Amino acid sequence: HNGTVTAASDGPERGSEFTVWLPTTSNEAAADITGGEPTATRIGDGQRVLVVDDNVDAADSLAETLAHDGFEVCVMYDGPSALAAAREFRPDIALLDLGLPVMDGYDLAERLKEHFPRVRLIAISGYAQPSDRESSRLAGFEHHLAKPVDWEALKSALQAGAPAGRPLPGRRPALAG
Repeated sequence: HNGTVTAASDGPERGSEFTVWLPTTSNEAAADITGGEPTATRIGDGQRVLVVDDNVDAADSLAETLAHDGFEVCVMYDGPSALAAAREFRPDIALLDLGLPVMDGYDLAERLKEHFPRVRLIAISGYAQPSDRESSRLAGFEHHLAKPVDWEALKSALQAGAPAGRPLPGRRPALAG
């Protein structure tokens, strides 16, 4: 069916996560099969999304899902590479892991905003306590989604508008833990 299956675990007795991705039919094919109107719409409309996460499987899976929904996607696995790629890619939206090595998500967000004041920032993080969410909000992120990311919550965040060009405060919060 041209799908993919991935499995991940943090070790014995730590649980497992299995992800199965199967492509859907095109809107036209769905209309032909059901005899009616197309059943799904692509929400991306060519918007450019920069995905940055040091978990390669998570980043790549998210990128595939976004591309399937009509987004143009660039994936990077660390902050410096993401910043370099963004100069050419010019993202509309940046989905950033906060706990990145070398340059964390807060530093990356601040530097992206310097170059692209209108980029929309969405935090995707294992840090998901109320204080973490408040820190990301204060740092200029529009949304803060906990890992593993719920696709419906991400779609909602991607479709929600926010004031463009909202400046970042001068001081970024520290990562907890």
